[in-house]
Amino acid sequence: MGEATTTARAVGGRAAGTDEQDTTGTGTSPSLLARLTRATERLDGPLAVVDLDRFDANADELVARAGGTPVRLASKSVRVRALADRALDRGFRGVMAFSVREALWLVGQGTRDVLVAYPSVDRGALAALARDEEARREITLMVDDAAHVALVRQALAGVGHGTDAAPVQVALDVDASLRVGLGPFVAHLGTRRSPVRTPDDAAALAARVAAEPGLRLRGVMFYEAQVAGLPDASPAVRLVKRASVADLATRRGEVVGAVRDVVGHDVELVNSGGTGSLETSSADPVVTEVTAGSGLYVPGLFDGYRAFRPRPAAFFGLDVVRVPAPGWATAFSGGYVASGPAARSRLPLVATPGWSLTGREGAGEVQTPLHRTSRRAADLEIGDRVWFRHAKAGEVMERFDVVHLVRGDEVVDVVPTYRGEGRAFG
Repeated sequence: MGEATTTARAVGGRAAGTDEQDTTGTGTSPSLLARLTRATERLDGPLAVVDLDRFDANADELVARAGGTPVRLASKSVRVRALADRALDRGFRGVMAFSVREALWLVGQGTRDVLVAYPSVDRGALAALARDEEARREITLMVDDAAHVALVRQALAGVGHGTDAAPVQVALDVDASLRVGLGPFVAHLGTRRSPVRTPDDAAALAARVAAEPGLRLRGVMFYEAQVAGLPDASPAVRLVKRASVADLATRRGEVVGAVRDVVGHDVELVNSGGTGSLETSSADPVVTEVTAGSGLYVPGLFDGYRAFRPRPAAFFGLDVVRVPAPGWATAFSGGYVASGPAARSRLPLVATPGWSLTGREGAGEVQTPLHRTSRRAADLEIGDRVWFRHAKAGEVMERFDVVHLVRGDEVVDVVPTYRGEGRAFG
């Protein structure tokens, strides 16, 4: 990413801080985009940027919204170690990783207290953890089935784990979805994340963990995706959220109590929540920590939440390479589509005012066509920069080796993504 042969032209007003006037209703303003363009005008696109003032303000707001409950950082929503460390320096405590190999790498780089959010069948990674005393102290594995427990046992047996060695720490993933109805007429609202749902389910699995030499049950996790991961798009969604919060306010305590009865003491970790549900999760006295990550970048899917004011901090810029007709432009690259159901909501959002993706082509593998949707929008010319927001948070960082960190209208640092450090974890 060297100097550009053409200078990207800003569309917008003067530089400003985190409170540029929002003309879109999503926290994005022409003055913000103008700052980003000036900061990166001598750099070639495609490129990723994070506005540090906005990132820091988002981090502070997430910690404040938790009301004193510790906030664990969801690494999958960041995927840049320098920015993860920055959030930890601003009050986040611990990391929630998305794979065992990632957790091992993070601990090797100095990260402490890493909770792996998902069960793993990666035998090589489990064996590496079993061999590593420091990793066993700092990493907590997730299980929701006796088969997961058996895999950890096999990993320990394969390395000759001694009785005086630090145990492998384990947490139970408890289904936090909402079920409504009676008998065969039950609707499951939320993800089908775990087969462990009831106090009896949790107690049975806790007993399996407790019976295994070399394992220690550290806690339980509840992720209410139907609350934390859905924007407040309709009265029906808001009704589901209220019902889910009420259900978990009772069920979390019952599950934790059942696990406590099995192990004979209180568990130290009860994790819940996400960016969209920090307040409701942290209000439950049984919860010891909440998790957040997407709220640091504030991607497009988070524009519809009522719990907080969106303040987008992460963007990617593409450069115009064609102007095929008046009111049309084509940018290079840009097909950074988010995971989830194949729908328009998973496409990048065009942040540059008055321009949009086309309905026929969307975001392209090599070229992204754009069309003007407002007569007031400035023309785009060859060499101009167009700014986008990804639908999700950390996924876009898998497409870039580095991120340019911007303050005001200057790039103040360039840091590697996971990809830039040669790491890909799935």
